[in-house]
Amino acid sequence: MRSLTVLVFAALVCTGAPAALAQVQPAAAARDPRFELPATDDGLAGEGPIRRYDWFRNLWRARRAQWASEAGKDRGAVVFLGDSITQGWEHRLAQHFPGLKSANRGISGDTTRGLLLRLDEDVLALKPAGVVLLIGTNDLEEQAQPWIVASNIRLLLARLKAHNPTMPVVINQVMPSSDTKKRPNYKIKRLNFLIRELVKDQPQVTLVDTWTLFATPQGDANPAEFPDLLHLNDAAYAKWAAALRPVLETLGLLPVPADDFQPEPGFLSLFNGRDLSGWGFHATTEEELAGAKRWQAGELEAAEWTVVKEPVAFDGQAASPDGRFVARNGRLIVTTPPENRRIQKLWTTRTFPQNFVLKLEFRPTPNADSGVYLRGPQLQCRDYLLAGPYKQLKNFRPLDWNELVVTVRDGVAHATCNGEVLEAALSVPADGPIGVEGDRGQMEYRRIRVQEL
Repeated sequence: MRSLTVLVFAALVCTGAPAALAQVQPAAAARDPRFELPATDDGLAGEGPIRRYDWFRNLWRARRAQWASEAGKDRGAVVFLGDSITQGWEHRLAQHFPGLKSANRGISGDTTRGLLLRLDEDVLALKPAGVVLLIGTNDLEEQAQPWIVASNIRLLLARLKAHNPTMPVVINQVMPSSDTKKRPNYKIKRLNFLIRELVKDQPQVTLVDTWTLFATPQGDANPAEFPDLLHLNDAAYAKWAAALRPVLETLGLLPVPADDFQPEPGFLSLFNGRDLSGWGFHATTEEELAGAKRWQAGELEAAEWTVVKEPVAFDGQAASPDGRFVARNGRLIVTTPPENRRIQKLWTTRTFPQNFVLKLEFRPTPNADSGVYLRGPQLQCRDYLLAGPYKQLKNFRPLDWNELVVTVRDGVAHATCNGEVLEAALSVPADGPIGVEGDRGQMEYRRIRVQEL
């Protein structure tokens, strides 16, 4: 399987090494000094553990020698880089990402410092189109402190940026595990917090919340998805693929299926699928500014808040100037903000004083937080089962497309998601525009249409 995205994942425990080793062709393990682990850490980049168990040395040598022999056909791929969880994609990459040229560069048991050591030859030499990264769980198992792991990830990102400052990099948060695996949830959560902080203001990087996606309410791995409390089963890989797919499509790394949808008779499209005509920014009100200041003063991780001085329309433009709102492949995409959280609103340039029915479909990434504005008031539109507030929905399809239907009649809005009631009687003003919001994660909207009654 080939992929141009660099993906860093959780590593195999030692007991899992022999099975991984058996998958490597003996010929690939020929002794070549380029693929030997250095005997000591002297002069090596980064800090923290580099594994040197015999099984790891053999696996490291064999996989890297095999990749070197295949480098020509892997050029320009999306690289999945990491440890055993990355290695575990194997045939699943082609299964879950048809049309994606990918290269799997996962080595079971690897650490952040191991990736630093092999980044040039295994990844950068391929001139990848993108990088998907998940790493750090083995560092924790080897007793590295979260700040050490985060500092090595920072070095990885710096080298990727120096290689190509426009190459997309997708970072997956370290997945949950268990105290029994020497990976306590409090250390994983601390590391993920540091990862969120270090990718701030790096527009090249997109963060995917793969911790919230998989964690139990207690913050551990779910045995139904992680049978050994460390490695994913088929169902978990399918779930992970569904979380990555919208991001890879938005970054232009994965082909997007055509959508030939046409509005029903009587409905008017509010979004043409090609650009942001009919949409724009409204000037931020004094009331909004005051509310933002109160929130930011009282919450440590409060979101950034974009202030708009003058209203602006985006007719004919494929994206807002900052790239937060993008029209692509028939979708109005609210992209993941580099700051992790940023409140921002996009509005229709016309208002809707008559009663109306609004229909649209939305697809959230894990724990995404967005919203739909109805003449001003917000209807929360999120990855509901993880982000709330409607966590009891039975028909909601996580990481997939869901239909939102809102009927506004005489100042009252009735809203459903896939037929289930979200709000039975939400008060709305007599007139105003329709809008969408961004906070955290990526949200896609499509088939946005209205019928005026």
